[in-house]
Amino acid sequence: MERDEKLSFDEVVHGLLAGDFTRLSPLFEARADGTPCAIVKWFESGFFAQEREALAEAFSCACFNGHVESVEYFLSKGVDPNGGAKTGLNAFHWAANRAQLKVVEVLIRSGAELERKNSYGGTVLGCAVWSAVNEPKAQHVAIVESLLAAGADVRGAEYPSGNKRVDEVLKQYGAGD
Repeated sequence: MERDEKLSFDEVVHGLLAGDFTRLSPLFEARADGTPCAIVKWFESGFFAQEREALAEAFSCACFNGHVESVEYFLSKGVDPNGGAKTGLNAFHWAANRAQLKVVEVLIRSGAELERKNSYGGTVLGCAVWSAVNEPKAQHVAIVESLLAAGADVRGAEYPSGNKRVDEVLKQYGAGD
């Protein structure tokens, strides 16, 4: 590994562990020429071998930013779909919070834990509902539906939530009964 490349990787590790996910997003973007993104190159070169915590945070960063290809790549390499909770939210919570529907669907298929709690005591469903109310994005209702259809416990969400569309979905799955 060249000195500049190592320095750059060390800076990225620091950013990942600090939860600087927005700034690091370009490192996960697929390249038009078909070559792997920087994070995948570093993974394939063994850079993450001694940085397991940073790898878990890299997975969370990919989920946070909706980089489906990177998420699928990491899962195919055995990265824990429940990992990366240094920020207080794990990869699944971040995908739900940021309304990354395609990532949420990948995580559901991968068997990520629906009832895993974040540092605030909320499940993935609870996080999605909170986000739909407080940081609403177009895909939040679809995410709530997907989580419930996958078997998320409706009791993990505050009801009534304050979002009419979310409350309609929650009610269909027994909220308020």
